[in-house]
Parts: sequence; structure tokens; C-alpha cells
Amino acid sequence: MKQPKIFVACADLAARQNLKYMLVRGGYVIAGEASDSSQALRMIRTLQPNLVLLDTDIKGTSAIEVAKIIDEDRVAPIILISSSWQRNQIIRRQNFPAFAYLIKPIQESTLFPAVEAALTNFRKVCSLEKEIDKLKETLASRKLVERAKGILMDTMGLSEAEAYRRMQRQSMDRCVPMRSIAEAIIVAHDLQTKS
Repeated sequence: MKQPKIFVACADLAARQNLKYMLVRGGYVIAGEASDSSQALRMIRTLQPNLVLLDTDIKGTSAIEVAKIIDEDRVAPIILISSSWQRNQIIRRQNFPAFAYLIKPIQESTLFPAVEAALTNFRKVCSLEKEIDKLKETLASRKLVERAKGILMDTMGLSEAEAYRRMQRQSMDRCVPMRSIAEAIIVAHDLQTKS
């Protein structure tokens, strides 16, 4: 199995080197590193790592803002690293953009479980988002089919079952999805009623 690529963003060179050392010892691959937020964002978008370790001491834009950008783009999960527990900062934010929060000094015993949990949960979130998109698409298609069925029932005096079979037959004869047939019926009806 391919090892996850991890990006380390931290202003303190010694802390960055220590994190990289622990990660490499743990079998992870270092995708890149940065000491300031703008460099980090550019590199993260270019390198597309599997995980980002983001220290709150990063120079430039705040780590929370950087994390929000990475999260919105769905580039990778984020583990925030801080020198203190900032509960108020997390509670105030409804959509906290990190998958884990680690407090310095970082130990392998806390780092590795956080890395694995963040990677696993990010995969789950991405899978659920795809499933939601698919369900939305299915629901939209069903709504179009129902609307088209209603148009056929009104204009041609067909029963619901007959209207559906007619659309189904057209779909099979033309080798196109039912949604396309429904859209064509709706467009034709709208054009006819606007004339």
C-alpha cells in the first residue's frame, strides 16, 4: 500500500525537522514543508498531499484561515498543532476546519493515531459527500421524470403507468437515460405553452 504524503507547515525550523523525523520514522512520506502561509497554500495546492500538519505559529495568514481554505477546496485533512489548548477558538467555530488538534510538544504516541484518524475520517467524509451528490442527482432526475409524466398525462390523456412506459420505451429505443427524455418533454412543453 502506498504511504500517505504529508505536508508540514510550521514557522519553527527545529519543530518542523522534528515532525518530519517522526513521520519518516513512522513510515510516512514528506510531501513538502513551508514556514509561511502563502508558501504553504501554493505548495499544498501543487503537491496535493494526503494530509497537512499545520502549526498555529505559521507566519502570514492565520493557521485557521489557511485551514479553512484547504478544507473548502477539499485538498486534504488538516491536523492543527498549537502550543496551548484553545477551546474557545474551536467552540466558536461551527465548521472547525481540522480533523485533529495536537498540543506541543508532539510525541509519536499522539501524532501517529491522529494522523491515521484524520486520514480515515477524511476518506469517509469524501465518500459520504460523493454519496450525497449521487442521491441529489437521483432525486433531481426523479423530479424531472415525475414532471414529464404529469405533462404526458395532461396533454395526451394517458394514465400514470402509460406515461411512464412511454418514456421508458423512448429511453430504451434511443439508448438515453430517462432523465434526458424527461428534459426533452419538459422543454417541448414549455416551448409550446409559451408560443
